[in-house]
Amino acid sequence: MDGTPAQQLAETYLAMLNTHDPDLVDRFVAEDYVNHNPFVADGREANRQFWTAFFTALPDLSATMEDLVISGDRVVGRFVYRGTHTGEFLGIPASGNSVEMRSIDIWRVADAMFVEHWDELNLMQLFQQMGALPPLGAGSEGQP
Repeated sequence: MDGTPAQQLAETYLAMLNTHDPDLVDRFVAEDYVNHNPFVADGREANRQFWTAFFTALPDLSATMEDLVISGDRVVGRFVYRGTHTGEFLGIPASGNSVEMRSIDIWRVADAMFVEHWDELNLMQLFQQMGALPPLGAGSEGQP
């Protein structure tokens, strides 16, 4: 891999997504990783467990990195994830639907690893695509 160490961490994250190898977290997530995400607990092992479940729910997942911005100890990436929801995800049974999720991830880097993480996700749209939520405006046909 070319680029700065921070860029290499983001590229390893993307490689993990596209190879479906949750053990790659060992190469970019610090053991005491702090995750500001209500669905994923702190720590490397919790991160590994989340990705294992994510890849089970979306076994044909592919991801692209749309943007990468590095400033000081921060790495910001914008990602698009596409796959087919063929396994249970966060209690949502498999729907067989094609889904697209977008994220903006911000990581703090220390000692050549991601040590802290924040993200913004289009979860409402994802859950609608999985059939767990109705589409916006559902039931409003014919309403003034």
